[in-house]
Amino acid sequence: MHKLEITEPGATPPAEFAARIGLDWSDQKHAWTMQDEEGKKTRAKLDNTPEAIEVWAAELAQRFAGRPVAVALEQSRGAVTAVLSKYAHLVLFPVHPTNLANYRKSFSASGAKSDPIDADLILDYLVKHPEHLCCLRPDTVETRSLQFLTQERRKLVDAHTRTLQSLIHWLKQVFPQVVRWFDDPATPLVADLLLRWPTLQDLQTAKTKT
Repeated sequence: MHKLEITEPGATPPAEFAARIGLDWSDQKHAWTMQDEEGKKTRAKLDNTPEAIEVWAAELAQRFAGRPVAVALEQSRGAVTAVLSKYAHLVLFPVHPTNLANYRKSFSASGAKSDPIDADLILDYLVKHPEHLCCLRPDTVETRSLQFLTQERRKLVDAHTRTLQSLIHWLKQVFPQVVRWFDDPATPLVADLLLRWPTLQDLQTAKTKT
């Protein structure tokens, strides 16, 4: 798992960001508001899936030619931060929940909360009070690459597990003897056997020597 370095507020000189984003994360969809260098704002929602976040990050990199984009969000640790920290062009600024709650009350006495409004507020906090925010940075380029490789390995392991479970389920229905004969059905030997004799009846026609 990669490590994040937390800088002190004001310790990092102001960067020339291509854009600034306020991201309000949730279990299903993330609301985000972006302000570019010209002051134009864009509001949208993002599915909370690794695939959707990867596409979103790639679109930002393409749109701004790989220049850094500041992303403020209401957390310092967790799945969203871990995913976003993989991308070198995204510079993360966590906003403490208490600070955001107090900032929200300065606009609404009731402190009413909604995802789009919070995305606007987080962006506003990032733009107007950057000196109060810490910057999260992955410790090295190598660990960011390792994170990518670890995720890809996990995808392969999960795919292998799903395929093996499907195979075992099928074998129990049509060729249960294989499950008893072999401790691990996920071997080249079992694969070769099933390709040549997909049922017990087929195998029984084989010569003893074979």
